Amino acid sequence: MAPKVIALFDVDGTLTLPRKRAADEMLAFMQELKKFVTVGIVGGSDLHKIAEQLGESCVHSFDYVFSENGLVAHKDGKLLAQQSLKAFLGDDKLKQFINFVLHYIADLDIPIKRGTFIEFRNGMLNVSPIGRNCSQEEREEFEKFDLATGIRKTFVEVLREKFTDFGLTYSIGGQISFDVFPKGWDKTYCLQFVKEFDEVHFFGDKTYEGGNDFEIFTSERTIGHTVTSPDDTKAQCTALFLPK
Repeated sequence: MAPKVIALFDVDGTLTLPRKRAADEMLAFMQELKKFVTVGIVGGSDLHKIAEQLGESCVHSFDYVFSENGLVAHKDGKLLAQQSLKAFLGDDKLKQFINFVLHYIADLDIPIKRGTFIEFRNGMLNVSPIGRNCSQEEREEFEKFDLATGIRKTFVEVLREKFTDFGLTYSIGGQISFDVFPKGWDKTYCLQFVKEFDEVHFFGDKTYEGGNDFEIFTSERTIGHTVTSPDDTKAQCTALFLPK
């Protein structure tokens, strides 16, 4: 009997260019792929942002959609499960953490700052030193600045030391921000919903240690694949899953 296979995909840098809408050709390829394997999406963003990139019908376009690392899980268009950071931390700890983050950002010396420095998602916080309201050009300039100065890396190190007893972990992803969530609530969280599969393949671009694909990429439960672009994702999947 042939193994039961699922292919899970990161979004930014894997199916799309960062924060861009997926190309029509890529979306068509993913529908073709569904004929041969089960297809799931695993994004750190909330469902609204994933839908902006993969289309409003994304929940119904894929077999599984795991937003916020799987803390909000959908199967065949129906909600499977939902977790809450607020319930995990409680309001007092949450307020302490947010106050510290905002003070830290206020004291950061970076070229520009915009708005929405903390985005409160259902199961995590997304922290952006420049602010998520920056333009695409500003986003790209900050990414270069961050690579040269390690702003996000240093920020995360400070938070790890300051809030060591909060049970939190941190994951740098995308161009301008990092995610904060309870330990174990990284992308491996979604694997509890796909236990019936014999093979779980994962495709992501930030598979290095500290990247937001690292934990699921290195999980014993998955076969990890590092990709460099949507075209690379398409090429690897064609070689792996489509008939020769």
